[in-house]
Amino acid sequence: MLPDRAQEVVDILRGWGVAAHVAKASPFRHGVRVVINYGTEAVWDTDGAAGLEAQVLGDGVLIGFIPPIPGSEVDGISAEQQARMIAATDYTTLRK
Repeated sequence: MLPDRAQEVVDILRGWGVAAHVAKASPFRHGVRVVINYGTEAVWDTDGAAGLEAQVLGDGVLIGFIPPIPGSEVDGISAEQQARMIAATDYTTLRK
């Protein structure tokens, strides 16, 4: 995800009351970090692959994955659509 897009998605999520931040995986790879609860967070789309997917970390340790969300790999998807997909994620069904 490009830095400007990551910031746009974060701004939308914050506007909805979601604790979101820009995640910098490297100088050229950015994504969205969402706080799930104390010590647990989801890091979205920092790998550069098509589609929105996340790694879920508990106290910095990988505890699960959110597989790519169907429809998120479509070219031209808006920042608001990406934010809606992230905000609608059910973290109780993690793939471990």
